Amino acid sequence: MPPPKSPTIYDVAKQAGVSITTVSRMLNAPDKVTPETRERILAAIDSLGFVPKAEARARALRQTGRIGVITPFFTALSFVQRLRGVAAMLSRQNYELVIYPVDSEEQLKGYISSIPVMRNIDGLIIMSLAMQDQDVERLVSNQMETVLIEFDHEKLSCVVIDDYQGGRMAAEYLLRKGYCSFGFLGDIEPPERYAIHPVRSRLEGFQSVLQENGLTLSSETIKSAFYAHEASRQAAYELLTMPNRPRAIFAASDIQALSIIKVARQLNVRIPEDVALIGFDDIDMAEYADLTTIRQHLDESGRLAVEILMGRIADPSRPVQHIKLPLTLVERETA
Repeated sequence: MPPPKSPTIYDVAKQAGVSITTVSRMLNAPDKVTPETRERILAAIDSLGFVPKAEARARALRQTGRIGVITPFFTALSFVQRLRGVAAMLSRQNYELVIYPVDSEEQLKGYISSIPVMRNIDGLIIMSLAMQDQDVERLVSNQMETVLIEFDHEKLSCVVIDDYQGGRMAAEYLLRKGYCSFGFLGDIEPPERYAIHPVRSRLEGFQSVLQENGLTLSSETIKSAFYAHEASRQAAYELLTMPNRPRAIFAASDIQALSIIKVARQLNVRIPEDVALIGFDDIDMAEYADLTTIRQHLDESGRLAVEILMGRIADPSRPVQHIKLPLTLVERETA
């Protein structure tokens, strides 16, 4: 009796009620296909057990020599620095880095739908993106080894930090230095659903320490601003020109702290003599600016994610790991 025939792209198209061209488009550019059509095609793929021919060969070999990174379409230095850690570790392992930039929830879902089917990478790192349970299930059921950075899910390995604790560390440090009036600058408005948003947790941690010490952070001194330089500079200007200017400011990112430094110079406000300042991230530029900050070991998180992923690729029976990297207070000249 001849072996059962492997399903083809024609079978998928027929079962989904679409053209072969549409199936091909979904596999190669999933964001170009409507969600309804994509779901029909994926249902057919799952039902038939379809694997593209080239990818079937790669799967049989269990190696393509490529690792994918799905990341928000940001140019923030913190993302660049984390990617640097990923790239450095992959280079040592002789793996190629494939970046999948995301600027919408629809695009994220498209990648999650197509990547496990195409199987043109050996593993996946997902940076700073919120994962829905059904998306995690698709990765797991298709045996796509995946590590998350900045998002925790019980079924996947992850590398995270405690943003709430980071906010507490900033407040505790400023209180130890004797400051008693405070301001905050960060992007605290709810973001797109697909992105991780740690800033609110940092603010809540900061506020909790103040409340424990009988202090408050007034709504007037909490400035929400988009990460972009112009928005941050405007918010910094508002903080620094208040009649009762806060004596110390916590910026939820180093980039926004650097905006405060720039505006302070323009206003002849001295840091730290007139206003103390603490940031968050410890990007490379923080050292040049002598910025006191909370370090979250960006490069290390990228390197560690690759290390965990390589271990799972070599031995998929390894248990998933949930790593919480420690935060470090870096005391420099601004506070």
